Amino acid sequence: MTDVVTLDKAAARVESLIGRGGYVTCANVHMTMEAVDDPAFADIVNTADIVVPDGKPLFFMQTKLGAKADAEQVRGFDLMIELMRRAARSKTKIGFYGSSRETLELLKTRAENEFPALDIAYLHSPPRLEGDLTADAGTIEAIDGSAADILFVALGCPKQEKWMAKNRDALNAVQIGVGAAVDFYAGTAAEAPKFVQKIGLEWLFRLSKEPRRLWRRYLINNPRFIYLAGKQLFGARH
Repeated sequence: MTDVVTLDKAAARVESLIGRGGYVTCANVHMTMEAVDDPAFADIVNTADIVVPDGKPLFFMQTKLGAKADAEQVRGFDLMIELMRRAARSKTKIGFYGSSRETLELLKTRAENEFPALDIAYLHSPPRLEGDLTADAGTIEAIDGSAADILFVALGCPKQEKWMAKNRDALNAVQIGVGAAVDFYAGTAAEAPKFVQKIGLEWLFRLSKEPRRLWRRYLINNPRFIYLAGKQLFGARH
């Protein structure tokens, strides 16, 4: 179940996990349908410490199911930037795990320009991860040794959520799955214009940029989500 939060509340709740660990998922249609198809993955999402409605359709469903007063779309990209802003003020250390080395370096350069006081204690682009996602002892030691309080994980859904759940108890940092937000911030992938985001067509913009990689995700999952959402709304009304 997706928590009803605002961006400010979400960031404050992440900060409340510092020192205790845990993980945060940013739910969208893709993640929801992965959870529908895989009960084990559904458990990973549902046992996250915080779940925010990253996708516009999930925000829409919240409002239709009664959470109109305080429901707000909380994009992983916006949450990441807000937490970076807060971390710079509070001297909280952050880290990034995932994406390419080039992307992480570009992200670091931009972050240092925008938030000069920000302490990026850890940056790592792992090799392609397959099979058991338990991090090796060296990776755990490096992350914990950096003293990063918040770790942004950019491995893509559902891998990043599985990785976070697998390593939750071993890591001191609170983990947040941010996926492509790292690429958007670094400028290695184009972010949808604000007006496109506002009308809920960010998925169409991304599909136009990477049709070969994303067509299955959007052209199959989106109609399935609409069908299931319609059934849920109809059931709620009756």
